[in-house]
Amino acid sequence: MDVATMMRRMEEVGAPSKGAHDFDRLFREDGPGLWRTMVAFTGGRRDIAEEAVAEAFARALQHAPGIRDPIPWMYRTAFRIARDELKRDARRGPAVDEGAEDPAGTGELLRALRQLSPNQRAAIVLRYEADLPVDEVARRMGIASPTVRVHLHRGRTRLRELLGAEEV
Repeated sequence: MDVATMMRRMEEVGAPSKGAHDFDRLFREDGPGLWRTMVAFTGGRRDIAEEAVAEAFARALQHAPGIRDPIPWMYRTAFRIARDELKRDARRGPAVDEGAEDPAGTGELLRALRQLSPNQRAAIVLRYEADLPVDEVARRMGIASPTVRVHLHRGRTRLRELLGAEEV
């Protein structure tokens, strides 16, 4: 998704184009990282990742006056949107995504990530895919640093079980 598409989306939801935060700059600078995080969080579901990011930005624009720190707000919102969509898909049954790519043989890892709890998956993705320190992961998830460490520990333990110790 490009900035022009996002600007059209902002107009559709009736959000102001200017505000306390420069959402155009945030979209250009932080949007790709948020999208990559959502792709990993959703286990490679690019369609859900794109929708979650676009919807998070649209909601941020609608609520701009009440948002103090937009990046963590958008991450938490995108995680909630993606998690809800994954739950809906799980209720519908297994999805067959024949066009899905397996970038650099990550298919097994993405399948294993799907088996973690949403908080474990989010913590793992932010810490190891986005390469963020634990305090920043906590800030973006809206939880305490010790809680992030617990999610990381439990997530890594579960990944070892699923992938084998040498894979993690």
